[in-house]
Amino acid sequence: MAADFSFPDAAAKAATLPKEFDSEKMSLSMGPSHPSTHGVLRIQFELDGEMVTKADPVIGYLHRGDEKIAENMTYNQFVPYTDRLDYIAPLANNMAYAIAVERLAGLEVPARCQAIRVLTAEMARVSSHLMGLGAYGIDVGAWTVFMYCFEEREKLYKLFEELTGARFTTSYTRIGGLQRDVPAGWTRKVDAFCDQFLPILEEILSLLSRNKIFLDRTVDIGVISPADAVAYGLTGPNLRGSGVPNDLRKDRPYSGYGQYEFDVPVGSKGDCYDRYLCRGEEMKQSVRIIRQIVKNFPGGDWYAKDARKIFAPPKDKVLTSMEELINNFMIVTEGPQMPAGEVYFEAENPKGVLGFYIVSKGGGVPYRLKIRSPSFCNLSILPKLCVGHLVSDVVSILGSLDFVMGECDR
Repeated sequence: MAADFSFPDAAAKAATLPKEFDSEKMSLSMGPSHPSTHGVLRIQFELDGEMVTKADPVIGYLHRGDEKIAENMTYNQFVPYTDRLDYIAPLANNMAYAIAVERLAGLEVPARCQAIRVLTAEMARVSSHLMGLGAYGIDVGAWTVFMYCFEEREKLYKLFEELTGARFTTSYTRIGGLQRDVPAGWTRKVDAFCDQFLPILEEILSLLSRNKIFLDRTVDIGVISPADAVAYGLTGPNLRGSGVPNDLRKDRPYSGYGQYEFDVPVGSKGDCYDRYLCRGEEMKQSVRIIRQIVKNFPGGDWYAKDARKIFAPPKDKVLTSMEELINNFMIVTEGPQMPAGEVYFEAENPKGVLGFYIVSKGGGVPYRLKIRSPSFCNLSILPKLCVGHLVSDVVSILGSLDFVMGECDR
């Protein structure tokens, strides 16, 4: 039988659209593989000409069931899965998860461990913002910015590899400590990176901050009011870009953040340009924190020595002591032993507030684990934010939100 290539009539076409969409207007699907969506996000638009009248985000293309997976493995075995949340800043994810479990256990790690965690988390923040800024530059046509950002990001990845053995998915943190101490001379390399990075960052920002094309694409585009930012649960630079000075590192300090001096940049309009400026300034403040840590780098242990049933003993002791060998075997096979109870902890990650809610019935495996992912909450405002803008403006809006679908879909 010959194929029928005839066009459907208006009624048949209208039947294929979502019920809430107007059949007299154009329906356009952006994604899920659109280069400007920063991941596998699809947005179903209703358009009046080139003007967006409705926007329906469609998520779930990267759903892997992380929360359910956590219920079937030990606490340490779940660390690599946290790398795959915001996979642009795995070191920050590791830290947030480890602190949540340690608070469940009532465990305090030594000052050196806290300092290393903050140091790597702030390096991850710089790396994440460089990635976001570089991708944003390409979204709006600034190829040079992308090349500058990725060159600096590559320098950070070399430092990550020296510390953790991996460039991208680091799995560096452990419950009760870290995978290993910092190598000799590594902090000097970090300090040297900061010295050369700040002038380059100023040059990168100068390519955009007064660029006529960039200003036309971002100023007064995607304005989020402070009330809307709070109501939709926005966090991180997207919240602070709207003028709300909320930063958990200041408001509820953790891992020793209270001892470091830094400022919290906030915007005034809440548009795409303000969100860009906030991330640029945040990188400078992260460098400020990193330099303070390097200058006053604490000595001592990099793991909690008194947590015998939580942190695995060093390799040399495992090979020379039967008691330590048995302890290591139990931690590896049964997991770090936690008391029964529940805990919620959230950290100020590059994309916003990353939270972990853990319910324990005792033992080495969580009974329930829930992840509060910042990208999921930040994207919730899209149906309101996109309406009234041109399709070309949506690309700028998505880039300014700087989301990652790995942690959105989980």
